[in-house]
Amino acid sequence: MADMGLEAFRFSISWSRLIPNGRGPINPKGLLFYKNFIKELRNHGIEPHVTLYHYDLPQSLEDEYGGWINRKIIEDFTAFADVCFREFGEDVKLWTTINEATIFAICSYGEGISPPGRCSPNKYINCSTGNSSTEPYIAGHNMLLAHASASKLYKLKYKSKERGSVGFSIFAFGLSPDTNSKDDEIVTQRAKAFLFGWMLKPLVFGGYPDEMKRTLGSRLPVFSEEESEQVKGSSDFIGIIHYITYYVTNQPAPSIFPSMNEGFFKDMGVYLIRKLGFLSSSKSVDKASQLFLTVSVLEDLKQSYNNPPIYILENGKPMKHDSMLQDTPRVEYIQAYIGVVLNAVKNGSDTRGYFVWSMVDVYELMAGYRTSFGMYYVNFSDPGRKRSPKVSASWYTGFLNGTIDVASQDNMIQLQRNLSGFSSL
Repeated sequence: MADMGLEAFRFSISWSRLIPNGRGPINPKGLLFYKNFIKELRNHGIEPHVTLYHYDLPQSLEDEYGGWINRKIIEDFTAFADVCFREFGEDVKLWTTINEATIFAICSYGEGISPPGRCSPNKYINCSTGNSSTEPYIAGHNMLLAHASASKLYKLKYKSKERGSVGFSIFAFGLSPDTNSKDDEIVTQRAKAFLFGWMLKPLVFGGYPDEMKRTLGSRLPVFSEEESEQVKGSSDFIGIIHYITYYVTNQPAPSIFPSMNEGFFKDMGVYLIRKLGFLSSSKSVDKASQLFLTVSVLEDLKQSYNNPPIYILENGKPMKHDSMLQDTPRVEYIQAYIGVVLNAVKNGSDTRGYFVWSMVDVYELMAGYRTSFGMYYVNFSDPGRKRSPKVSASWYTGFLNGTIDVASQDNMIQLQRNLSGFSSL
């Protein structure tokens, strides 16, 4: 990382590794591991950007009270955050509390496809328990309250000394009307209310979107006046995880999740179609449109949420893991993406950082080892896990060291045309 010229590295702290039972005694080996790692980053001039929660809840808390669907999680998460702030805060100035909270709540408590795998009974996913019509909103509500509690603790106890920032991250979809019709424009705004406003409205304005209140009624939890004030303004920055873009319509279309006829996506009441980005099955994907929608995400945050400081915490392009070292499509994608982010910054977006996912090939939550995002190839069959730089590692090194520039405004159109020829895996 130091040889590449990385200025920052984002990673998460495993709650279970640090506090195995979720609360109580700290594991000294876990504590030492993270202290050593953070010091090593600092010694090489690399800023650690730490995520406190990335899907790995201590099993004991899940067994005891159901984890994120119980308000008890707020106190336990705040205590965990307190340990992290106290032990690592001298060297960590950028904290994200919850990773991609929106899609975490939807997929874990509505669709049942990520941990802990809860959903209503359906013919696609065999969930042993759950309620897709209520639990995503309960879990999301508790995430916001837990974040706000940890943020308040940091401001009261640590900020004056450590001078860091505490933020919250969401999974961001690029969204655009499928046609120029008034109906598609209306449903696009509705989709944005559910996929962005659900978490961002409380963080910026103190309450949920009106569209969600009208649709969900009593299924949507309610903030007390005190809670609303605590959540409002509790995020020093917004982290966005962005890979995928969609067109939006009110006309029936194939669903993006198999159980779309219940739960969050039924409540949202729109159709997301013509998937653009790495999950598309299309052999000719309109990457220029995807890049345009990247700008639209940043513009929406600027216009609708008081232009908050933004860190793009994840972005990248997957390829089949056996594609080895020649990942030129990834280079083209990252170069173009950074270029449009630069244009957004020039137009006033307060975007402060960009992180490529990922530094090395890793186990992917939804794809295992079939596909990878890494700039370094990892041979998982080798006991030593040998790592080899891909073309993207060379390009990114040149970019970070200033010998390679991102696409300028003048050649962006041509680069986007080139991108449209790449198939999405």
